[in-house]
Amino acid sequence: MAEVVLFHHVQGLTDGVRAFAEALRAGGHTVHTPDRFDGELPASVDDGIALTQRIGDEVLRERADRAVADLPEDVVYAGFSFGGGTAQRLAQSRPGARGALLYESCFPITGEWAIGPWPDGVPVQIHGMDKDPFFALEGDLDAARELVDTVGSDLAELFVYPGDQHLFTDSSLPSYDAEATELVIRRSQEFLDRLS
Repeated sequence: MAEVVLFHHVQGLTDGVRAFAEALRAGGHTVHTPDRFDGELPASVDDGIALTQRIGDEVLRERADRAVADLPEDVVYAGFSFGGGTAQRLAQSRPGARGALLYESCFPITGEWAIGPWPDGVPVQIHGMDKDPFFALEGDLDAARELVDTVGSDLAELFVYPGDQHLFTDSSLPSYDAEATELVIRRSQEFLDRLS
């Protein structure tokens, strides 16, 4: 079974993020859910963005690095939105990544905003809604398509769901889409099972 580290979104380690982690654990996988906000649960995406600005990028990066420091190298990095960016950074920069699950987030792998090239042989699965104002309309979907085109469909998968909600997989938020989330979980389980 796979070992996964799942990073929360800007509204913190919500009950919905915990429930998603439990759904992955139900497949027999080990899932770690570090809390980079020390228990704070911002009421909205805007409040969460404000909190990340108060904490600062350097501290948030240190907290993420500390969260994985004692884990084996061959983990799957996963994350929602803001947490997806962290998962992608670690998958691309920490040697030995087993895979990556990026939910509602994807950074370019080429160009000015790129983290860097995608590591050879590391599978990735990306999920997001086709009209999500953050994922679809701010460039993440384009970056995801580029990643799939560059890495190839044998290693990279992109799943796009109809809808305009951000954080649609979080059952504790009004943006939750149960039907789409069921598909995301099933596809994520299949991805993790292939790595086992």
